[in-house]
Amino acid sequence: MLKKAVRPWDRLDDAEREQLEVLIRDDYARSRPGDTLEDLKRRARFSKGDAGLLRDWLEVARRRAAASLTEGSPDGQMAAA
Repeated sequence: MLKKAVRPWDRLDDAEREQLEVLIRDDYARSRPGDTLEDLKRRARFSKGDAGLLRDWLEVARRRAAASLTEGSPDGQMAAA
């Protein structure tokens, strides 16, 4: 019997997932021209490599969200150094 893989984004509710995606959607599109976050999410269901990439991007989003809470930035963007 095969176990279903639990992906990190499966543990998020829809509102939390959307909130995190807002923090990374534009940066993902800029860093990967011709690709979208929605495309990555579709591919991640079938590809371990894409699942890992999505996991990494969600971690970036989590860190941005945490930074915005500590810095008081309303848009969740990291402060420029």
